[in-house]
Amino acid sequence: MDPLELTLTEAATALHARQIGHLEYVQASLAHTERMAHLNAWISRDPERLMQQAKALDQNSAAPGGHTPLAGVPLAIKDNIDTADLPTSGGTRALLASRPRRNAAVVERLLQSGGLIAGKTNLHELALGGTTHNAVTGACRNPWNPLRIPGGSSGGSAVAVAARMVPAALGTDTGASVRLPAALCGVVGFRPSTGRYASQGLLHLSPTKDTAGPMARSVADVAWLDALLAQDPSDLPDVSLKGLRLGIPRGDFFEGADPQVLAVIEQALDTLVSEGVICVSLDVPDLKLHNDATGSTLVMFEMMQSLPAYAKAQGLSMDALLAGVGSPDVVRIFSGQLGDARVTATAYAGALSRRQKLQAAYARHFADHRLDALAFPTCRMTAPPVGHDDKVQLGGQAVPTFKTLIRNTDPGSNAGLPGISLPAGLTAEGLPVGLELDGALGSDRHLLAVAAAIERVLPRLPRPPMVQA
Repeated sequence: MDPLELTLTEAATALHARQIGHLEYVQASLAHTERMAHLNAWISRDPERLMQQAKALDQNSAAPGGHTPLAGVPLAIKDNIDTADLPTSGGTRALLASRPRRNAAVVERLLQSGGLIAGKTNLHELALGGTTHNAVTGACRNPWNPLRIPGGSSGGSAVAVAARMVPAALGTDTGASVRLPAALCGVVGFRPSTGRYASQGLLHLSPTKDTAGPMARSVADVAWLDALLAQDPSDLPDVSLKGLRLGIPRGDFFEGADPQVLAVIEQALDTLVSEGVICVSLDVPDLKLHNDATGSTLVMFEMMQSLPAYAKAQGLSMDALLAGVGSPDVVRIFSGQLGDARVTATAYAGALSRRQKLQAAYARHFADHRLDALAFPTCRMTAPPVGHDDKVQLGGQAVPTFKTLIRNTDPGSNAGLPGISLPAGLTAEGLPVGLELDGALGSDRHLLAVAAAIERVLPRLPRPPMVQA
């Protein structure tokens, strides 16, 4: 048994059955984490505490008592989710030593289920970007090619899972931040319907859009974590691929994508069609119309309310928080919101109204075409090189990095829909490509069941070549 290759459910089962000891498992994880230090996935860890917890579990394993689902499995937590035992920094200098008084609600649910905290993971500074090229905590690197980004903002969580340092992790997703790094690192990332998980204890950007989201190497693991986090005990329904209806929005979601990405996605869709899936090509111009007037306006306005409130709760002023920002792209965002480019209350009210129209447009498309999910490339490109925070090359042109990376994930986020990114395969360069499935609002368990059925017929990605035991 290779402990590093165990999925979350496999690890929990093996630990509960005493096929492997808690300390043995944790030590293997810690040793491998040290070997992978060059990927810079972590901001803070406490290995000694983790080993003490594992020892205690081994010593108490013979004692009578109820079984905890996570059975002492170490999990990674993005460093903008509050933990009482480790700092919550948001990847920014002013909060590096910040110690919240209590755990976020989602962390508490994992701990109550028997999980352990392996550490806090690196992220794009204050979660305001898609590269996790952080000037304060250092660049996080993709395990498939360390010269490339892992995506963001939950880059460290995706790297920790893909590089086999932990079997699962929590990230947060505002417009892409779980699904994008999952796609670029070759793991599964799930954004639930907004409001499905408790939001207390998140370092919020936009309460309207933000949600925690699980990441793992299988849909079964993500579905298991979803059940724990949402306190939803329902089993996944059994979904057949025969007759499953997927909406394929080729215009806005496929147009302009890297040919290597499209080749992988088209191969995945061909496989699904051969299994009986019905792919319905459709145009969604009204989605783009409403989306363009929604997402960034909501985030920019709400973050100027939520960040000062979080800073104040940690005994900091907003000025002190801003003085600690080190990443140039994040500095520019704040400069705009503190200057003439700031979002007004009128513009914000307009964005909320447009969001309702966006949600109605999505509901109409799902109903009119009787769709189980929309399917499209999670990201129109593979992971670009580290350091290209302003512009990236796509199709022979220099295009804005952030807008390009989140173009396909952002509309569903703005509507609050559940979305999941699955590994669809590798390009000729050996880089992962993600297939995103977006479901109707509130259809989380059905979407996860659809994803599980699709996962079974897609190629399983190998361990990244550089990630050796």
